[in-house]
Amino acid sequence: MNKNYYAILMAGGVGSRFWPVSTTDFPKQFHDMLGTGETLIQKTFSRLSQLIPKENILILTNESYNDLILEQLPLVKQEQIILEPAMRNTAPCILYASLKIKKQNPDALMVVAPSDHWIEDEVQFCANLQLAFDFCERDENLMTLGILPTFPNTGYGYIEFDKLDSRPIKKVKQFREKPDYPTARKFIQSRNYLWNAGIFIWSVKAIVQSFEQFQPKMYEHFMKGYEVYNTEKEKQFIKENYPLAENISIDYAVMEKAENVFVLPATFDWNDLGTWGSLYDKLPKDEQDNAVVNAKVLLENASNNIIRTDGKKLVVIDGISDYIIVDRDNVLLIYPKNKEQDIKKITAKL
Repeated sequence: MNKNYYAILMAGGVGSRFWPVSTTDFPKQFHDMLGTGETLIQKTFSRLSQLIPKENILILTNESYNDLILEQLPLVKQEQIILEPAMRNTAPCILYASLKIKKQNPDALMVVAPSDHWIEDEVQFCANLQLAFDFCERDENLMTLGILPTFPNTGYGYIEFDKLDSRPIKKVKQFREKPDYPTARKFIQSRNYLWNAGIFIWSVKAIVQSFEQFQPKMYEHFMKGYEVYNTEKEKQFIKENYPLAENISIDYAVMEKAENVFVLPATFDWNDLGTWGSLYDKLPKDEQDNAVVNAKVLLENASNNIIRTDGKKLVVIDGISDYIIVDRDNVLLIYPKNKEQDIKKITAKL
């Protein structure tokens, strides 16, 4: 296994569209959403450790999830968990983690990946990641894996690549914001757009140089602590300085500004498991297209529902179709599937 390979697992999100299962105290990456016996973060960790030494997988998360990570990933040591004392989007935490890695190994190649996505074909995933590592080792490029769109999704950002580029790894023309439906349709019809899955690959040298070039203030801010990174004094420096960093995503901060950005159209199945509907798509269904997790069910005139309970609770349904039905602790959610994006608003009201 290549000791220069590193991973940063992004595990700080709350996944509020998955309420009432995903909560601030216990977000979706720590749940077994698919009923497979493994939580999403456990699946992601084992997938990455096929290519990356386990001790080189760093987990970026919120301070309050530290114990959950140690419990769910027993192979991870405390020093592999990078704790954010404040929520500052993806750019500051990626820069901070990159500087820690650079200090440890200036020849490092790294992948930044969400901890809560679903990827079925792990062999293809590893093959794509290997290709990306090889590409970034040869040149100081920034890379991302793009997903071939299957329908005009308005919930994802898109990556536009050069239509005339016949190479497997393509030059990125631009990143596009989440589109409205007509724009998403145009993207799909033009066949040179991919979904942005938020999976990035680069050498530590290339990403640190990019921050120095495009975010000089942030770069200087975090470099002030370079001497203390990976030592006992790091925690105090981060506690005082991290909250002062700008709140900005890696896309805005670096990827949209850099010229040396490339994309590999991924050859594995991918789902960001962002909503109950996307989870429904991935679950096995009965003859009436109901998807059931954990529950025992007796269903009459019921179709296209997703039903999830804690334990093996018996759920009896008659005459309900296209609903999300979730029973968790002291909350019961019965909600139309076509309004799933509004679940986030409920959590805000509560």
